[in-house]
Amino acid sequence: MPTLLNFDGFKFFFYANDHLPAHVHVLKGGSWAKIELENLEVVSSSFKPAELKKVLEIVNQHQQEFLEKWYEWFSR
Repeated sequence: MPTLLNFDGFKFFFYANDHLPAHVHVLKGGSWAKIELENLEVVSSSFKPAELKKVLEIVNQHQQEFLEKWYEWFSR
C-alpha cells in the first residue's frame, strides 16, 4: 500500500494492486474516502462535509504529484 502523504491526521494512499481510473484513498480515524485524481470526483466517502472539503483541498494541492506517483507505480 504505497502511502502518498500523511498530513493533518489524513493518510493518502493507493493499493499496490489498484485499478484505473487513477484514484486515491484517504483515511482518518474511522472515516474514509475514495477520490478520482483526474477530475477530483468523490467516488465514496464517510467524512463529514467539512472534513471532505479539507480532503479535496489537499488532493487538489497535490493532484499532479499523486498522479505522477500513481502512473510511476503502475508502469513498473
